Amino acid sequence: MRYQGRITTWQDDKGFGFITPNGGDARIFVHIKSFSNRQRRPAGNEIVTYELKVDDKKRAQAAVVAFVGEQMLPSSSSGYSIIPPLFACSFLIFVAASAFTGKLPKVVLALYLVASIIAFFAYAFDKSAAKNNRWRTQESTLHLFALVGGWPGALAAQRLLRHKSNKTSFQSVFWGTVFLNCGGVRMAVNTLWRNYSSLHSRCCVRANPALNLAPFSRWTLRDIAAQRRLPLRWASE
Repeated sequence: MRYQGRITTWQDDKGFGFITPNGGDARIFVHIKSFSNRQRRPAGNEIVTYELKVDDKKRAQAAVVAFVGEQMLPSSSSGYSIIPPLFACSFLIFVAASAFTGKLPKVVLALYLVASIIAFFAYAFDKSAAKNNRWRTQESTLHLFALVGGWPGALAAQRLLRHKSNKTSFQSVFWGTVFLNCGGVRMAVNTLWRNYSSLHSRCCVRANPALNLAPFSRWTLRDIAAQRRLPLRWASE
């Protein structure tokens, strides 16, 4: 049986509130996980329909909550896409490959792994604090962990712990930090690789002045190597 009421109290930072039934009965507890539409968060004063269930402590709470005027979705629908986890895995593989091929210092890979572990536990601590009404970790701190390289761990925590995954304002800032971080890594890879290539070319020319690479084609370099009996590997650089 479904009932109707109004959300008269809502604490968005904690993810729960209370519904006052239309008949004026005692308020009913409602958690964000009980909403069928996980893409929309209540702000308070919305009219909703719900089912009643009893928790472990024999207290009534709302279940399968839907906003009036919206089509009710199955409560098991999570709305999660597989694209973000695939993107995170692909990015970590790219960083690892760049580190082991010398395009990035290996300390960068270590930074991502350590920052991701710290970010994951920061999310876990914040979720536990929200449940037990303890001191919370500021959202700016969570975003800072993501910005310095912990966003893969933060994304894993959002999916596995179901924490901060449906708060639109938080997700907007979070993905902004992700793109800033990825852009910084790409710029670092390009800069380091250009500097390495430039340094490598200068070292070759200084060791063999005849092999100034600028005015000669590959065919000319092979001729010079043959005439001066230089190792062919210099001509193929």
